[in-house]
Amino acid sequence: MLYGTAASEGIGIGRVMLVEEHSLEYTPKTVTDIEAESQRFKNAVALFCDNTKAQAENLRTAAGDKEAEILEGHIQMIKDPYLSGEIEKLINEGQCAESALEHMCDMFIAMFSSTDDELTRQRATDVKDIKIGVLSILLGKNEVKISTAPKGTVIVAKELTPSMTAGINKDNIVGIITETGGTTSHSAILARALEIPAVLSVNGITGKLAAGEQVIVDGSKGEIIVSPDDSELQTYTQKRRSFLEERRELENYRNKPTVSASGENYELFCNIGKPDDALKTVSADGEGVGLFRTEFLFMERTSVPTEDEQFEAYKKAALILKNKPLIIRTLDIGGDKDLPYLGLEKEENPFMGFRAIRYCLKKRDLFKTQLRAILRASAFGKISIMFPLVTTVDELREGKQLVEEVKSELMKNNTAFNKDIKVGVMIETPSAAVIADILAKEADFFSIGTNDLTGYTMACDRGNSNVSYLYSPLQPGVLRLIKNIIESGRKNNIPVGMCGEAAANEMMIPLLISFGLTEFSVSAPSVLKVRKAISKWSKEETDKIAEKVMQFSTQAEIENYLKTVI
Repeated sequence: MLYGTAASEGIGIGRVMLVEEHSLEYTPKTVTDIEAESQRFKNAVALFCDNTKAQAENLRTAAGDKEAEILEGHIQMIKDPYLSGEIEKLINEGQCAESALEHMCDMFIAMFSSTDDELTRQRATDVKDIKIGVLSILLGKNEVKISTAPKGTVIVAKELTPSMTAGINKDNIVGIITETGGTTSHSAILARALEIPAVLSVNGITGKLAAGEQVIVDGSKGEIIVSPDDSELQTYTQKRRSFLEERRELENYRNKPTVSASGENYELFCNIGKPDDALKTVSADGEGVGLFRTEFLFMERTSVPTEDEQFEAYKKAALILKNKPLIIRTLDIGGDKDLPYLGLEKEENPFMGFRAIRYCLKKRDLFKTQLRAILRASAFGKISIMFPLVTTVDELREGKQLVEEVKSELMKNNTAFNKDIKVGVMIETPSAAVIADILAKEADFFSIGTNDLTGYTMACDRGNSNVSYLYSPLQPGVLRLIKNIIESGRKNNIPVGMCGEAAANEMMIPLLISFGLTEFSVSAPSVLKVRKAISKWSKEETDKIAEKVMQFSTQAEIENYLKTVI
């Protein structure tokens, strides 16, 4: 059995189709006819855009509008004045179009790949897709095509780019396996939209499987069975039937309140990265947005977005949600998410450096611009403000003071905004978790960011295979911090939510109910699954489970016990 990242649920049984990229090697040369080389580049871009539009339409038919927009974004990126302008400059300096294109794309790929945030890293895949597409045209190479794959095909590739995915006939493809990609990569997003089981990040998989070989893809567990025997085929065929039946059953939880078996009501929100993602929240039956990651408005640009640009983005999300809650996290940028135009200094340890609320409090003009945009947008919906990576009460107080300053400025200009806007804290550091009782006296709400909280608490990088075994919210130390955060919020009568991956973890849900969590914020595809999971538990049952769990000393003991009761 082989293992990877479970990226798209379901069971796929089929035969391998190896997708191999063609060689894009070339010999860089100095050009003398600058005008002709510039025109060659422009022609290649025009053809790339035409091809991508066609691919987007295919994807729109197969998966939907939001998935098609991923490819349409490639057109916007290659046409971006900065990217195309810098390529033109290099051509004017005598570089050939291939070399100029590769130089600029590689710069962006390196920038996006260096961040710890997986949503940002997937931008590197977008740029790589653009580079391959335009370079293929410049070199006269044919694109990789998987549209002709026969029924019962499992696609196996080093990386499945959005443009490749656009050619998938979902009636013929029963599984996807790649060497790269994570749960929020475009490969995963598109596989889930197409409802194709997928296992990603399987090291060296293209060299381990042969074309035509039969495999089972378990996208729910991240497992691959090669050349299964009759018993395994029978077992997984039944698992596939059960999975499809369960998926149909989840629709019974659509347009229903999120309520436990004992009658307690909960808010079930979604996490988003851009305004249009609010549409996914609505279509998934989410009850609001628990985390709007605003840093994505600052990506793929050459300058800070203006106040009006930010205002329009926040306003758009608010209008889409139609007065459902929208929690906007202020800029979480810094050494780990480097943007060239911000001129950030390189740091030896960027994850513990000059970032998030620390950066914003030092760059007050930039911060106040964002706060003005959020406050102006609050006139159009139920918006709240949330500060990231808070470690001290001083940071919360200083941030709230700036909010008040901006409020005064807007009132002087007779600008509409919600004067009672809530200001909360994202609890994602051990320091904030330990002083949660103090922060709760001055914050309007908490949202627990379990991804960073787990990493900082356990002093481990989940991307480092040598220590990733430590990364789990079910570690006793992490659970105790989560319990303290929630109890501190309850004692001070403020709501406490969770916007990390743990909020959708079925093992965590009974514990979170017992601790007193009031809001779950998850990815859009997880909404119905989490609503169903919450409905199974009574408060009395979860209290007994939590009491038992908190007596265990190790993660293994906790997991083994929870497996017996869930």
